[in-house]
Amino acid sequence: MCLAIPGKIVELIAGPNLVGVVEVTGVRRKVQLGLLEDDMPKIGDWVLIHVGFAMSKISERDAAEQMRLLTALGEAEQVMEEVRGYGFEDSADRAGPVPLNGKHHA
Repeated sequence: MCLAIPGKIVELIAGPNLVGVVEVTGVRRKVQLGLLEDDMPKIGDWVLIHVGFAMSKISERDAAEQMRLLTALGEAEQVMEEVRGYGFEDSADRAGPVPLNGKHHA
C-alpha cells in the first residue's frame, strides 16, 4: 500500500528544479516541491510526501496525527521503507530527485 507520510522541510535547494530536503523520523530525503509551486513551503513547514513528491502542506499537529495513525495501523515501518527507497540521498547531485527508473529527463 502506498501512503503519504509527513516530512518536515529542513532545506530548500536553490535552482529551477524546486527540490527540498525533508526529514521523516530522522531520515532525510530530497523531495520534489513542484506541486506546491503556488504555495511554496519554507524551512520548518510540514508536507505530505508520496513517492518523492510533496503533495500538500499540513500543520505540525496534522503531521503528528498522521504519524500516530500510521503507527496504529502498523504502516509506519512500511512507509519508512518507502521513504528510504526514494533514492534521493543527500549525497546525490542537486539536479533533483532521481526518478524510479534512475534516468533524469533532459
